[in-house]
Amino acid sequence: MFFTRPLARLIEEFQKFPGVGPKSAQRMAFFVLDLSSEQAKGLAEAILDAKEKVKHCSICFHLSAQDPCEICLDEKRDKKTICVVADPRDVIALERTRDFKGQYHVLCGLISPMDGVGPDQLSMRDLIKRLQESDVSEVILAINPTVEGDATVLYLSQLIKPAGIKVSRIAFGLPMGSDLEYADDVTLAKAMEGRREL
Repeated sequence: MFFTRPLARLIEEFQKFPGVGPKSAQRMAFFVLDLSSEQAKGLAEAILDAKEKVKHCSICFHLSAQDPCEICLDEKRDKKTICVVADPRDVIALERTRDFKGQYHVLCGLISPMDGVGPDQLSMRDLIKRLQESDVSEVILAINPTVEGDATVLYLSQLIKPAGIKVSRIAFGLPMGSDLEYADDVTLAKAMEGRREL
């Protein structure tokens, strides 16, 4: 299909977004073309503004326009508990629950030897330094149960436990409202593993 060069370039750029195929990219490009000049300029400015101002917090590595981030500066949060996650999106997911009142540490990835990602490419040294310089009593590992996630959890627990800090991992299992008969074997096994006393 023929697209004039500026439109083709816009479609190509949208296709670089995760999960966006050719058809979705075309729809997005045509949507942008239907915007007024002011709206298009506002979109472009928002992208450039976010790219320019949003950085990783120097303490927890979450994304923020200020350093330290809003969570690290919040005096009401429990400084003795740190929840370790792989990605800033995980912080947002946990914050939506309004249940966790401690602090976070974002690894900015997971150990993945196949992809050439080792502990040195992640913010693990910063986490260990942070633990040594503070009075943290528990580290909660909120990391997905994948091969890379399990490798990262094992590595971190071996680093942290010798310091006498409690290390726990969030439980995985059945979502609320689901039926046992439809759950896969791994999910059921994780649900049994993560059971707690009533």
